[in-house]
Amino acid sequence: MENLRGAGLMTLAMLGFAFEDMLIKLMADAMATWQIILVLGTGGAAVFASMTLLKRQPLFTRAYLSAPIIVRNLGELIGTLGFVTAIALTPISQASAILQATPLAVTLGAALFLDEPVGWRRWVAILVGFAGVMLVIRPGTEGFDIRSLFAVQGVLGLAIRDLATRKVPAETSSFQLSFLAFLTLIPAASILSMFSDQAWVEPTPVLWGLFVGVVGLGVAAYYAIVAAMRIGEVSFVTPFRYSRMIFALAVGFAVFDERPDAMMLAGAVVIVGSGIYTIWRERKHRPAA
Repeated sequence: MENLRGAGLMTLAMLGFAFEDMLIKLMADAMATWQIILVLGTGGAAVFASMTLLKRQPLFTRAYLSAPIIVRNLGELIGTLGFVTAIALTPISQASAILQATPLAVTLGAALFLDEPVGWRRWVAILVGFAGVMLVIRPGTEGFDIRSLFAVQGVLGLAIRDLATRKVPAETSSFQLSFLAFLTLIPAASILSMFSDQAWVEPTPVLWGLFVGVVGLGVAAYYAIVAAMRIGEVSFVTPFRYSRMIFALAVGFAVFDERPDAMMLAGAVVIVGSGIYTIWRERKHRPAA
Protein backbone atom coordinates (compact mmCIF):
# COMPACT_ATOMS: atom_id res chain seq x y z
CA MET A 1 0.00 0.00 0.00
CA GLU A 2 2.83 2.43 0.86
CA ASN A 3 4.46 1.75 -2.50
CA LEU A 4 1.22 2.49 -4.31
CA ARG A 5 0.83 5.76 -2.42
CA GLY A 6 4.40 6.68 -3.26
CA ALA A 7 3.86 5.83 -6.92
CA GLY A 8 0.69 7.92 -6.96
CA LEU A 9 2.49 10.92 -5.47
CA MET A 10 5.35 10.57 -7.94
CA THR A 11 2.89 10.44 -10.83
CA LEU A 12 1.10 13.54 -9.53
CA ALA A 13 4.47 15.30 -9.27
CA MET A 14 5.23 14.51 -12.91
CA LEU A 15 1.78 15.76 -13.90
CA GLY A 16 2.54 18.99 -12.05
CA PHE A 17 5.86 19.40 -13.85
CA ALA A 18 4.19 18.74 -17.22
CA PHE A 19 1.65 21.49 -16.55
CA GLU A 20 4.45 23.75 -15.34
CA ASP A 21 6.21 23.22 -18.68
CA MET A 22 2.95 24.02 -20.46
CA LEU A 23 2.60 27.33 -18.63
CA ILE A 24 6.23 28.23 -19.38
CA LYS A 25 5.62 27.62 -23.08
CA LEU A 26 2.48 29.77 -22.97
CA MET A 27 4.47 32.55 -21.28
CA ALA A 28 7.11 32.29 -24.02
CA ASP A 29 4.59 33.58 -26.56
CA ALA A 30 4.65 36.98 -24.83
CA MET A 31 7.94 37.16 -22.88
CA ALA A 32 11.62 36.69 -23.64
CA THR A 33 13.29 33.58 -22.26
CA TRP A 34 15.53 35.66 -20.00
CA GLN A 35 12.48 37.37 -18.48
CA ILE A 36 10.78 34.02 -17.80
CA ILE A 37 13.94 32.79 -16.05
CA LEU A 38 14.13 36.04 -14.06
CA VAL A 39 10.52 35.66 -12.94
CA LEU A 40 11.07 31.97 -12.05
CA GLY A 41 14.22 32.79 -10.11
CA THR A 42 12.55 35.58 -8.15
CA GLY A 43 9.41 33.60 -7.35
CA GLY A 44 11.22 30.37 -6.50
CA ALA A 45 13.80 32.14 -4.33
CA ALA A 46 11.02 33.93 -2.42
CA VAL A 47 9.11 30.69 -1.79
CA PHE A 48 12.12 28.67 -0.65
CA ALA A 49 13.48 31.57 1.41
CA SER A 50 10.20 31.58 3.33
CA MET A 51 10.35 27.80 3.81
CA THR A 52 13.97 28.00 4.99
CA LEU A 53 13.16 30.68 7.53
CA LEU A 54 10.10 28.77 8.75
CA LYS A 55 12.42 25.84 9.40
CA ARG A 56 14.58 28.26 11.44
CA GLN A 57 17.52 27.71 9.11
CA PRO A 58 19.86 30.52 7.97
CA LEU A 59 19.46 31.79 4.41
CA PHE A 60 23.20 32.19 3.93
CA THR A 61 26.00 30.08 5.36
CA ARG A 62 29.71 29.62 4.73
CA ALA A 63 28.89 26.15 3.38
CA TYR A 64 27.60 27.84 0.22
CA LEU A 65 31.25 28.51 -0.68
CA SER A 66 32.09 24.79 -0.76
CA ALA A 67 33.03 23.35 -4.15
CA PRO A 68 30.07 20.88 -4.39
CA ILE A 69 27.51 23.65 -3.83
CA ILE A 70 29.19 25.99 -6.31
CA VAL A 71 29.29 23.21 -8.93
CA ARG A 72 25.68 22.30 -8.12
CA ASN A 73 24.51 25.86 -8.69
CA LEU A 74 26.46 26.03 -11.94
CA GLY A 75 24.77 22.83 -13.10
CA GLU A 76 21.36 24.13 -12.06
CA LEU A 77 22.01 27.33 -13.98
CA ILE A 78 23.15 25.55 -17.15
CA GLY A 79 20.27 23.07 -16.95
CA THR A 80 17.55 25.65 -16.32
CA LEU A 81 18.74 27.98 -19.06
CA GLY A 82 18.87 25.08 -21.50
CA PHE A 83 15.56 23.44 -20.65
CA VAL A 84 13.47 26.63 -20.37
CA THR A 85 14.87 27.77 -23.72
CA ALA A 86 14.08 24.36 -25.24
CA ILE A 87 10.51 24.49 -23.89
CA ALA A 88 10.09 27.98 -25.35
CA LEU A 89 11.54 27.26 -28.81
CA THR A 90 10.85 23.58 -29.55
CA PRO A 91 7.89 21.17 -29.23
CA ILE A 92 7.25 20.36 -25.58
CA SER A 93 7.07 16.62 -26.34
CA GLN A 94 10.50 16.69 -27.98
CA ALA A 95 12.14 18.65 -25.16
CA SER A 96 10.58 16.35 -22.54
CA ALA A 97 11.73 13.23 -24.40
CA ILE A 98 15.33 14.44 -24.38
CA LEU A 99 15.06 15.39 -20.70
CA GLN A 100 14.29 11.75 -19.86
CA ALA A 101 17.95 10.97 -20.61
CA THR A 102 19.05 12.82 -17.45
CA PRO A 103 19.22 9.67 -15.23
CA LEU A 104 21.40 8.00 -17.89
CA ALA A 105 23.73 11.00 -17.92
CA VAL A 106 23.89 10.89 -14.10
CA THR A 107 24.85 7.20 -14.17
CA LEU A 108 27.50 7.91 -16.80
CA GLY A 109 28.87 10.83 -14.78
CA ALA A 110 28.94 8.78 -11.58
CA ALA A 111 31.01 6.13 -13.32
CA LEU A 112 33.44 8.61 -14.90
CA PHE A 113 33.86 11.17 -12.12
CA LEU A 114 32.75 9.54 -8.86
CA ASP A 115 34.32 6.10 -9.48
CA GLU A 116 31.00 4.34 -8.93
CA PRO A 117 30.97 0.79 -10.38
CA VAL A 118 28.83 0.36 -13.51
CA GLY A 119 28.49 -3.10 -15.04
CA TRP A 120 28.46 -3.85 -18.73
CA ARG A 121 24.66 -4.14 -18.80
CA ARG A 122 24.23 -0.57 -17.59
CA TRP A 123 26.90 0.64 -20.02
CA VAL A 124 24.88 -0.93 -22.82
CA ALA A 125 21.67 0.65 -21.47
CA ILE A 126 23.38 4.08 -21.39
CA LEU A 127 24.56 3.72 -24.99
CA VAL A 128 21.13 2.55 -26.13
CA GLY A 129 19.49 5.44 -24.29
CA PHE A 130 21.75 8.01 -25.94
CA ALA A 131 20.99 6.35 -29.29
CA GLY A 132 17.35 7.10 -28.47
CA VAL A 133 18.30 10.76 -27.98
CA MET A 134 19.83 10.70 -31.45
CA LEU A 135 16.55 9.39 -32.83
CA VAL A 136 14.74 12.34 -31.29
CA ILE A 137 17.30 14.96 -32.38
CA ARG A 138 18.18 13.40 -35.78
CA PRO A 139 21.48 15.19 -36.43
CA GLY A 140 22.49 15.38 -40.09
CA THR A 141 18.94 14.92 -41.40
CA GLU A 142 16.30 17.32 -42.70
CA GLY A 143 14.37 16.88 -39.47
CA PHE A 144 17.25 18.21 -37.36
CA ASP A 145 16.48 21.41 -35.44
CA ILE A 146 19.58 22.97 -33.89
CA ARG A 147 17.38 24.46 -31.15
CA SER A 148 16.83 20.94 -29.79
CA LEU A 149 20.41 21.12 -28.49
CA PHE A 150 19.11 23.44 -25.77
CA ALA A 151 17.35 20.37 -24.30
CA VAL A 152 20.66 18.49 -24.44
CA GLN A 153 22.20 21.41 -22.54
CA GLY A 154 19.41 20.96 -20.00
CA VAL A 155 20.28 17.28 -19.56
CA LEU A 156 23.99 18.03 -19.07
CA GLY A 157 23.29 20.79 -16.56
CA LEU A 158 20.82 18.78 -14.51
CA ALA A 159 23.17 15.79 -14.50
CA ILE A 160 25.97 18.01 -13.13
CA ARG A 161 23.54 19.30 -10.49
CA ASP A 162 22.51 15.82 -9.38
CA LEU A 163 26.09 14.52 -9.26
CA ALA A 164 27.29 17.51 -7.25
CA THR A 165 24.37 17.14 -4.85
CA ARG A 166 25.79 13.78 -3.73
CA LYS A 167 28.84 15.62 -2.36
CA VAL A 168 26.99 18.48 -0.66
CA PRO A 169 27.65 18.61 3.12
CA ALA A 170 24.83 17.05 5.14
CA GLU A 171 24.30 20.19 7.22
CA THR A 172 23.02 22.08 4.17
CA SER A 173 19.28 21.40 3.83
CA SER A 174 17.27 20.85 0.65
CA PHE A 175 15.43 24.11 1.30
CA GLN A 176 18.70 26.05 1.47
CA LEU A 177 19.97 24.41 -1.72
CA SER A 178 16.72 25.18 -3.55
CA PHE A 179 16.73 28.80 -2.36
CA LEU A 180 20.31 29.30 -3.51
CA ALA A 181 19.65 27.64 -6.88
CA PHE A 182 16.70 29.90 -7.66
CA LEU A 183 18.57 32.94 -6.37
CA THR A 184 21.40 32.21 -8.80
CA LEU A 185 18.97 32.47 -11.72
CA ILE A 186 18.30 36.16 -11.03
CA PRO A 187 21.74 37.59 -11.92
CA ALA A 188 22.13 34.98 -14.67
CA ALA A 189 18.89 36.13 -16.34
CA SER A 190 19.97 39.75 -15.98
CA ILE A 191 23.26 39.00 -17.75
CA LEU A 192 21.42 37.03 -20.44
CA SER A 193 19.17 40.04 -21.11
CA MET A 194 22.23 42.06 -22.18
CA PHE A 195 22.72 39.70 -25.13
CA SER A 196 19.05 39.57 -26.12
CA ASP A 197 17.24 41.87 -28.52
CA GLN A 198 13.96 41.24 -26.70
CA ALA A 199 13.01 43.96 -24.25
CA TRP A 200 11.25 43.66 -20.89
CA VAL A 201 7.51 43.10 -21.24
CA GLU A 202 5.21 44.53 -18.59
CA PRO A 203 3.28 41.48 -17.33
CA THR A 204 -0.47 41.53 -17.88
CA PRO A 205 -2.88 40.00 -15.33
CA VAL A 206 -2.90 36.84 -17.47
CA LEU A 207 0.89 36.62 -17.41
CA TRP A 208 0.93 37.17 -13.66
CA GLY A 209 -1.56 34.32 -13.35
CA LEU A 210 0.70 32.07 -15.43
CA PHE A 211 3.66 33.07 -13.29
CA VAL A 212 1.84 32.20 -10.05
CA GLY A 213 0.78 28.89 -11.61
CA VAL A 214 4.35 28.02 -12.62
CA VAL A 215 5.77 28.70 -9.15
CA GLY A 216 2.85 26.99 -7.38
CA LEU A 217 3.01 23.87 -9.53
CA GLY A 218 6.79 23.68 -9.20
CA VAL A 219 6.71 23.85 -5.41
CA ALA A 220 3.81 21.40 -5.13
CA ALA A 221 5.52 18.91 -7.46
CA TYR A 222 8.75 19.25 -5.48
CA TYR A 223 6.93 18.39 -2.26
CA ALA A 224 5.18 15.44 -3.92
CA ILE A 225 8.53 13.98 -5.02
CA VAL A 226 9.97 14.27 -1.51
CA ALA A 227 6.88 12.64 0.00
CA ALA A 228 6.90 9.86 -2.61
CA MET A 229 10.51 8.97 -1.88
CA ARG A 230 9.86 8.89 1.85
CA ILE A 231 6.68 6.81 1.66
CA GLY A 232 7.57 4.12 -0.89
CA GLU A 233 10.61 2.04 -1.79
CA VAL A 234 12.93 4.03 -4.03
CA SER A 235 13.32 1.18 -6.53
CA PHE A 236 9.54 0.94 -6.88
CA VAL A 237 8.72 4.65 -6.96
CA THR A 238 11.54 6.09 -9.10
CA PRO A 239 10.45 4.58 -12.48
CA PHE A 240 7.18 6.50 -12.20
CA ARG A 241 9.20 9.64 -12.96
CA TYR A 242 8.90 8.61 -16.59
CA SER A 243 5.14 9.23 -16.53
CA ARG A 244 6.16 12.83 -17.27
CA MET A 245 6.76 11.76 -20.86
CA ILE A 246 3.16 10.56 -21.22
CA PHE A 247 1.81 13.81 -19.77
CA ALA A 248 4.09 15.87 -22.02
CA LEU A 249 2.81 14.04 -25.11
CA ALA A 250 -0.79 14.64 -24.01
CA VAL A 251 -0.19 18.34 -23.30
CA GLY A 252 1.65 18.81 -26.59
CA PHE A 253 -1.18 17.15 -28.50
CA ALA A 254 -4.10 18.84 -26.72
CA VAL A 255 -2.73 22.34 -26.14
CA PHE A 256 -0.08 22.95 -28.81
CA ASP A 257 -1.36 20.67 -31.58
CA GLU A 258 1.90 18.72 -31.69
CA ARG A 259 2.00 15.54 -33.75
CA PRO A 260 5.21 13.62 -32.98
CA ASP A 261 6.26 11.27 -35.78
CA ALA A 262 7.17 7.61 -35.44
CA MET A 263 10.91 8.22 -35.12
CA MET A 264 10.47 10.71 -32.29
CA LEU A 265 8.12 8.35 -30.44
CA ALA A 266 10.52 5.45 -30.98
CA GLY A 267 13.36 7.52 -29.55
CA ALA A 268 11.27 8.43 -26.50
CA VAL A 269 10.44 4.74 -25.88
CA VAL A 270 14.12 3.79 -26.16
CA ILE A 271 15.19 6.54 -23.72
CA VAL A 272 12.52 5.67 -21.16
CA GLY A 273 13.12 1.93 -21.44
CA SER A 274 16.88 2.35 -21.01
CA GLY A 275 16.37 4.65 -18.03
CA ILE A 276 14.03 2.25 -16.25
CA TYR A 277 16.40 -0.67 -16.87
CA THR A 278 19.36 1.36 -15.55
CA ILE A 279 17.43 2.24 -12.38
CA TRP A 280 16.46 -1.40 -11.88
CA ARG A 281 20.05 -2.61 -12.28
CA GLU A 282 21.39 0.07 -9.95
CA ARG A 283 18.87 -0.79 -7.21
CA LYS A 284 19.62 -4.49 -7.64
CA HIS A 285 23.32 -3.90 -6.94
CA ARG A 286 22.76 -1.19 -4.30
CA PRO A 287 19.62 -2.30 -2.42
CA ALA A 288 20.47 -0.28 0.67
CA ALA A 289 20.89 3.03 -1.20
